[in-house]
Amino acid sequence: MSEFDELLAWSKVPVPEGLRQLQPKQQQEVLSWAKNLVDHETEGLDDLYNAIGMIVKYIPNFMVIPLMVEHIRPRIAAQVCIKMGIDQATGYANDLPLEYFSKISTYLDEKLMAQVLTKMKRSQIEKFIIMTLKEDPARILDIANYLERPVLEILAKYVALPEDESELATSPYRELFAKIRSMQ
Repeated sequence: MSEFDELLAWSKVPVPEGLRQLQPKQQQEVLSWAKNLVDHETEGLDDLYNAIGMIVKYIPNFMVIPLMVEHIRPRIAAQVCIKMGIDQATGYANDLPLEYFSKISTYLDEKLMAQVLTKMKRSQIEKFIIMTLKEDPARILDIANYLERPVLEILAKYVALPEDESELATSPYRELFAKIRSMQ
């Protein structure tokens, strides 16, 4: 993937077709400008996310959770989660309302989500898997590539695999489906 394509994939906002029609040198100029703009506008945010993660360590979950849900957007909460570490993030993930945690999860990469899910309470894992299978099955399958066996076994209980073998053979998840099928 080119550096330009990586930038375009970074945002979930649709890209104007005109950007793709630019010459490579012009694309590089747009890429450089966009990176500088983002760096300028987000300067200091990593420090803020670190600080929030450190501060909330000392506040009981029963106080933090309602404040998070009410006042912190999921994208911001995800950035704080990235900075705080797996154990602390898992502590919050277990206590957050499922809908809010699900929104946060969309901003976390698959590997980090798998690590968090692996340490979560089983009941919360099941609820998250069921919800994500309904709303975005590809997302949970992407996360599943990084799941440890016990959590993958939970997922296997809820995944309905395609019946048609030719559909399985052409699926980008065929190796994962083979693992899941062996657990069902």
